[in-house]
Amino acid sequence: MVLVPSCLILNIYTMKSNFLLALSFFSLLGVFTSSCNSKNSSSTAHLQIKLTDAPGDYDAVLIDIKDVQINVTGDGDNGWQSLAGVKPGVYNLLDLVNGKDTLLLDANIPSGRLHQIRLVLGTGNAVVINGVTIPLETPSAQQSGLKLNVQQDVTDGILYTMTLDFDAARSIVQTGSGKYILKPVIRTVLNAVGGSIKGAVVPPTVLTAVYAVQGTDTLTTFTDSLGRYLLRGVPAGTYALQYWPADTTYKSQVKTGIAVTTGNVTVVDTVRLMKK
Repeated sequence: MVLVPSCLILNIYTMKSNFLLALSFFSLLGVFTSSCNSKNSSSTAHLQIKLTDAPGDYDAVLIDIKDVQINVTGDGDNGWQSLAGVKPGVYNLLDLVNGKDTLLLDANIPSGRLHQIRLVLGTGNAVVINGVTIPLETPSAQQSGLKLNVQQDVTDGILYTMTLDFDAARSIVQTGSGKYILKPVIRTVLNAVGGSIKGAVVPPTVLTAVYAVQGTDTLTTFTDSLGRYLLRGVPAGTYALQYWPADTTYKSQVKTGIAVTTGNVTVVDTVRLMKK
């Protein structure tokens, strides 16, 4: 799903004699991935996790993240599952100060109660002081992963972002023997990003582009093999939905007055395509 100026969309619409040109255009932009593929399900929310930092008095603070897991069972010892879409690596937290962040995870998760998140750390954790790199030891209680309590509900079809605000200054403890220990202090903030628009087009065999238009802004996706579509992360407001079938023997259609509210899914009546 991408944000495209509506004037550009209108230029594409004029190419009615060959709608495949429009599909090629969007392929180049990478939108034919989309919110409405086989991952689309009424039982999943979408989660993006971003890592940011409060500054500390070090040259660098290096955190080695190998995996991100979630727990939706409420059992703190069992029920953990790894997520696809993790971006493992060694992150310098001091590159993420003053409002900067980096995307750590982009994945579908089960809807319902999100109890905990666990960061699985590698061995490459270190602090750099006066140009000297010093390994950070991890307490045994955290060697299975750093657990973060969330205890929030996530709704089917909604996009959420979670910010992990890592306090570097409070997370590194120097022992009397001169060692440095990593005891992460992290604040979690989970927010819904706009709302979602969900619906279907029949016949499902006709690939259809769906545009949500508000003023000069346009969000777009395509129907899947079952004719379903889902637009996530839609800012609150009122939209017109435009349906453009790839098979040009069918008419395009428009629905107006589609209201979207943050944290909610707006379900639109099924659109039945008509022959010209």
